[in-house]
Amino acid sequence: MADSSRKKALFILSQLNNDDINWIVQKGKKEVLAPGGVLIHEGRQIDALYIVLDGSLSVLIEAERTRELAKIASGELVGEVSFIDARPPLATVKAIEETHLLAIPRRQLIIKLQNDMGFASRFYYGISLCLADRMRGTIRHIEYGRNIELDQPEFEREDINPNVLENLALAEAKFNWLRENVKA
Repeated sequence: MADSSRKKALFILSQLNNDDINWIVQKGKKEVLAPGGVLIHEGRQIDALYIVLDGSLSVLIEAERTRELAKIASGELVGEVSFIDARPPLATVKAIEETHLLAIPRRQLIIKLQNDMGFASRFYYGISLCLADRMRGTIRHIEYGRNIELDQPEFEREDINPNVLENLALAEAKFNWLRENVKA
C-alpha cells in the first residue's frame, strides 16, 4: 500500500474510471524539470494541473526570505488549489532533482469538466478528498506539533475513510499505468 501522504494524486485516480484516465493520458504532456528548475512561480497564473510521475519538488514562499513549506514527491498533485479557485499560486515550486511530470492543460481540462458531467463529478470528488486529507494533515501538524511522525502510514490510514482506503490500492495501479503510458 502506498503512503497516502505522498500520493495525493491517488485520491483523484481512485475516483476516475479507465476512460477518464485514458483521456488524461491523451491530453496530458510529459514534462521534465531539471534540478533547480521552477515549475510554478509565486503570484503567476499557471496553465496546467500537474501530476508528479518521478522526482521531487520543493514548495517555497519567497516573500521577505525564502522558506520551504513542503516537499512534493512522486504521485503528488501540483497546482490543484489554483486550478480550483483560479487565483495565482501563493508559493513557488522548484525541482529538487530531475522531475518528470504529467501536465494536464488547464483549458482542455476545463472544457472536459464542462462537457462531461460524469467526469466532472468524479474529478471534483477526488480533488475534494485530496484537499480534505491535506487539511487534516495540516490540523494534525498544528495540533500535535513536530513531535509526532506524521509520515507513518498507520497514523495516516486511521484518518482515511475506509471506503476511500479500499480504492487507493486500485488507484496506485492506475497511477503506475498512467506513468508507463504518458507520452513524451
